Amino acid sequence: MKAVAKRWFLPGIFLAAISLFAVGRAQESSSSGDEPVKVLGSETIEVRDNGQSGLLPYFSSDRLPGKSPEVQTVLIVFHGVKRNADDYLAAGMAAKDAAHISDGLIVIAPQFLNTKDFEAYKLPNQMLRWKAAEWEGGFQAAGPVPMSSFSAIDGLLRRLADRSSFPNLKRVVLAGHSGGAQLVQRYAVVGKADTILKAGGIAIRYVVANPSSYLYFDEERPGINGKFEKYEATKCPGFNDWKFGWLKAPPYVSGQSNQQLEESFVRKNLIYLLGTADTDPNHPALDKSCPAEAQGPTRFARGTAYFNYLKMRHPELVQRLEQVPGIGHDGRAMFTSAVGLKALFQ
Repeated sequence: MKAVAKRWFLPGIFLAAISLFAVGRAQESSSSGDEPVKVLGSETIEVRDNGQSGLLPYFSSDRLPGKSPEVQTVLIVFHGVKRNADDYLAAGMAAKDAAHISDGLIVIAPQFLNTKDFEAYKLPNQMLRWKAAEWEGGFQAAGPVPMSSFSAIDGLLRRLADRSSFPNLKRVVLAGHSGGAQLVQRYAVVGKADTILKAGGIAIRYVVANPSSYLYFDEERPGINGKFEKYEATKCPGFNDWKFGWLKAPPYVSGQSNQQLEESFVRKNLIYLLGTADTDPNHPALDKSCPAEAQGPTRFARGTAYFNYLKMRHPELVQRLEQVPGIGHDGRAMFTSAVGLKALFQ
């Protein structure tokens, strides 16, 4: 599906979709994300936090002028390191079609630009942009204001929670693959989605697919034979720094107890999706930094270990891990698989 330019939340301000190359599938290839993004979001939303504001580009599946009583479900799909939100909109729409959902559902794909995108396209100063891929961990934007990517998600959810626009919205699904899954997993721990949505009776689900790493709650990491043990900091002094642990957490997290956040997190409706073929320890888009390597050699191993870690700490864990047979590091294939469709829509 090709996105069309629309004016949704911010009338009169939008970006035309600019395509430089052919659109690919929603997967992470050899690109490190260093190149300027290939397609800019066709729309923007103004997001606000503590008196600060900025524009966040995104793609959306449907034109939504004014009040939208037909919308009951919103699927928000988060891109990976390539910031190819257009591909992720297409992946979300493919999942919608595969699930035979004809109406009542819209798909939104936000886009977290970086400073190279901002410079390459000479974007207006109001456009939010992050240094490299710092948006994955909820770090503050490089401009125009130091807003966390988590705050940007909060801003988007506040618009959806507005009953004057979406009077019949029942559920929101936040789904991320690869770098987007890193964002969703951390946001599920520290974000304000429950406060924003549940006050209006809107349910929320998180779907975390094939991330390179996870946020741990203490200094234990997977060891030999699957056992967890306190990690030796001499092997990797930054192993417990944010986004892998709680040290040096961004301002968005300040003032929140990680113990209380953990207790809340493990009760949330969250599904981990792991492709059984996402097992290449040398995959070009795999985070091979020492803090990530401390969590395991591959995405499949890291995800399996993390889920076991949560079960060890919380035997009554309500979160689920689902394996997607035969799928590697491919967001579209993950979301359109039978397992992926169930995670997103059932």
